[in-house]
This record gives sequence, C-alpha cells and structure tokens, in this order.
Amino acid sequence: MSEQIKRMYATVHGRVQGVFFRETTRQEAQKLGLTGWVRNVANGTVETEFQGEEGKVKQLLEWLPQGSSMSQVTRVESREIDPVSGEFEFEISW
Repeated sequence: MSEQIKRMYATVHGRVQGVFFRETTRQEAQKLGLTGWVRNVANGTVETEFQGEEGKVKQLLEWLPQGSSMSQVTRVESREIDPVSGEFEFEISW
C-alpha cells in the first residue's frame, strides 16, 4: 500500500534571502521526489509549498530549519494543506 500524499505550506524566518535558500530547498525537494514551489516574500521570509509521500514531506519539513549553508533560520511555521493535482515538479517561484 502506497503512502498517502501530503502537502505542507511553510514560512521560513531568519536570514533566508540572498543565501541560496530557495535553490537549496529546490534541490532537497527534487532529491526527495517532491513537487511544489519556493519563493521570497517582501517581508524577508521565504514561503514554500511541497507535496509527496508523507515520509518524504516530513523529511523536507525537518530539513527546513537547517536550510542552506549560509542561511540562519530562526523559525519555521508550517501547516498541512490540501494536495494540488497536476503538479509535476518543484520550482523556484517569482
């Protein structure tokens, strides 16, 4: 029996812009086989939505506080949301 598909929305706070956070998040999500997006927000945070097998979603959620090597994450707020159909990749959104 396959795992249920889960989707998470997360806001990442701290020094997360201009430190390759989005690109590193995209790479991690692709390694895990997740779909979704990541983007910078005007207030200095980063938003992301990602979905896939529950265990893989949990792995990315646990990775977010670590972030890229130059980032300094102070807080991650997340919540489960409804999965999106027809999504085939994880991309950096503008």
